[in-house]
Amino acid sequence: MSVRAAPPHPLLFAALGTLVFLNVYAPQSLLPVLAQEFSADAAQIGFVIGATTLAMALASPLVGVLADAVGRRGVVTWAFALLTVPAVLAVFAPTLATLNAARFAQGLLIPGVMVALNALIAEEVPPAGRARALTMYVTGTVLGGFLGRFLAGLVAVRWGWHAAFWLLAVASLAGFFLARAGLPAEQHFTPQRNVRGVLENLSAHLRNPALLATCAVGFLILFTLVGLFNTLTLRLASGPYFLNTAQTGLIFAVYLLGVVITPIAGPLLALRGPRIALLTAVGASLVGLLLTLAAPLPLIIIGVAAGACGVFLAQSAALAAVQREVTRARSLASGLYHMAYYGGAAAASVLAGHAYEGGGWPSVVLLVTGSMALAGVLGLLGWRKTASA
Repeated sequence: MSVRAAPPHPLLFAALGTLVFLNVYAPQSLLPVLAQEFSADAAQIGFVIGATTLAMALASPLVGVLADAVGRRGVVTWAFALLTVPAVLAVFAPTLATLNAARFAQGLLIPGVMVALNALIAEEVPPAGRARALTMYVTGTVLGGFLGRFLAGLVAVRWGWHAAFWLLAVASLAGFFLARAGLPAEQHFTPQRNVRGVLENLSAHLRNPALLATCAVGFLILFTLVGLFNTLTLRLASGPYFLNTAQTGLIFAVYLLGVVITPIAGPLLALRGPRIALLTAVGASLVGLLLTLAAPLPLIIIGVAAGACGVFLAQSAALAAVQREVTRARSLASGLYHMAYYGGAAAASVLAGHAYEGGGWPSVVLLVTGSMALAGVLGLLGWRKTASA
């Protein structure tokens, strides 16, 4: 008689989320230094983040198909291994275009972890522990988002911006060994390698109104976050603040609030459903974003913290909505969601830069409050049938 393996510990998902998300936003605290290094304006230098998120958006559905065909564990493991290569290439980038190419390559590989890991949680974690595993993963991504920005800024002050990418290479290598040792063999995975079946599943997903609404919400909430933080670093590096990369990276400590918020989101989602969680998140974000219009640095930090916490809760709500609405081809559905989600980041990295150049910080706030409010409206309408738990 075969013995069923114990499900992975939720902390494993938190650790893997942390390690992969170190790669996504680490250069954000370096944008003022990189802008000076490569003589670039706000929109141009913002694409250091946008190149990665654009690639993540493009690759996510394809990675979803791959993970549905060959399995989740292998995709996660080898995505981490390959992530070491563009990180090392970025260290030696002589031009902004070369750096963006390396960042684009990183973005092609990151969904291998995100998309496949979300599907693995849905299939290999028992229903009673699934919400905790998911929120621990999101918590890990939040922690990784903070540590990437913070550590990159910290090492750049001492050893220059190149050292930040060495750090990412080491983190990805650690992710490879951890995934290889910690993720169990899949017991509930059924390969889907029929092209016709893939197209049928894609067609079904694209005819799912709640999934489409969730994708739109994902686009808008990450548009808000990236638009806020990309331009925040430029604002705080100029007068009257004149913060260096380490100090700017420390501002991103507001991300740590997400480590508290996202575990709380699990019980809230279970009791009230994703719709209520999203509306709560939007309200918190709008208040915080408007508060950043104040000049004193402490008020800006409080406003950024509230805005970010709202986005974290909204992300948990959206991921819960995806899992609730999809019962087949989960990797493909997750890939579609992540395509929209990171498409929002890619758009924000350019549009927020233009807003900042054209109208300063008030224009950025107008842009991101509009996107967050629209996310709330779309969630309110698109998730109407799933409002109750």
